[in-house]
Amino acid sequence: MYLLDTDMLSRLRPDDPQLRERQERIAPSQIATTVITRIEILLGRFEFVLKAADGDQLLRAFTWLMRSEELLRGFPILPINDADAAQFDQLRLNKRLKKFGRADLLIAAIALAHGATVVTRNLRHFRQVPGLQVENWFD
Repeated sequence: MYLLDTDMLSRLRPDDPQLRERQERIAPSQIATTVITRIEILLGRFEFVLKAADGDQLLRAFTWLMRSEELLRGFPILPINDADAAQFDQLRLNKRLKKFGRADLLIAAIALAHGATVVTRNLRHFRQVPGLQVENWFD
């Protein structure tokens, strides 16, 4: 299974040729994301709507929110379960990961618990997690 992280998913476009190529080689059921990524993407969109300075910005922000929700509906979203929570607790004990962002640590924990590969542009960061498989599909 491949889990798209926030950075990767927020850059996807359904008509992207690189995405189409990957989807032809990988069963769609094997490409998912996490509830953490969903939270991060929608939180940013909600904030943009609430902070709109004028009507044009409000309409643009709302359009982006709707597009993001539509994009997220196209992927299975893994929730947090007991195995993910246990893996998160283990990763938190690793002193090398103290500066690792909380959301990325949660994504890594979910990926490890599911034996999944994290698809990200942030290889340098995620490669610090022992045993975590990472790929960058676009760069």
